[in-house]
Amino acid sequence: MTSSLTVLSPAKLNLFLHITGRRADGYHELQTLFQLLDWGDKLHFSSNTSGRIALLCPNLDIPEQDNLIIRAARLLQRDSLGVDITLDKHIPTGGGLGGGSSNAATTLLVLNRLWDLGLGTTQLQQLATQLGADVPVFVGAQTAWAEGIGEILTPVELPQCWYLILTPKCHVSTAEIFSHLQLTRNTSPIKMAAFFEGHSRNDCQVLVRNLYPEVDKALKILENFGEARLTGTGACVFARFEYEAQARAAQAQLPPEWPGIVARGVNKSPVTAALT
Repeated sequence: MTSSLTVLSPAKLNLFLHITGRRADGYHELQTLFQLLDWGDKLHFSSNTSGRIALLCPNLDIPEQDNLIIRAARLLQRDSLGVDITLDKHIPTGGGLGGGSSNAATTLLVLNRLWDLGLGTTQLQQLATQLGADVPVFVGAQTAWAEGIGEILTPVELPQCWYLILTPKCHVSTAEIFSHLQLTRNTSPIKMAAFFEGHSRNDCQVLVRNLYPEVDKALKILENFGEARLTGTGACVFARFEYEAQARAAQAQLPPEWPGIVARGVNKSPVTAALT
């Protein structure tokens, strides 16, 4: 058995993030809207029967036991199943764009197909929860409204739009932000309609921009073109545009040291198309 597949592992944006409480086990209750993008990392899979899982990514300095791609593959591995994986990394780590989570979910989806395991989406999402709170949404492969600790997902169809994303050169620790004493944790839950009426924010944004000057600078730059918002716990920030030409025009006005990324929001993950 040998088969190969190359797929785009998409980035995501949190269009808003409300923290509505904290559970006894320390996890935070939240509300967010995950917007998938048509931009991200490239993953190439070549399956075999060697019983060996190998990952090639020269610039990724993550110990094997912590690497979500390896961990995801091992969750599915049976007997002599093996795979060689090559990662072409574009999504910055620690940026709030979901790179590691997306890579893990893409690995689950692709190996389920290449190894002919026949697992359904629900089964894969249950496995995904072992890898991280954001992994199930990427397994679901749809832009989605999320509640609970991020595991209660409702697919959402958003109108087409474009985003200009800035990537500050700093790594924001999610653990640091979620454990910080100054983090707002008592935002009242909202209905989906309230978001579409403009009643939302990112509860981490004020704290992150106070702790990380580069994030504050990026937000100030983007605020010249419209509302700028932090994604997740950061460090990346984004502004929304109705048309690609508007996003490209704003990108052209950025300082040279802030090249920016223009990406289109999509309702279905590019991984879905690759597996059909």
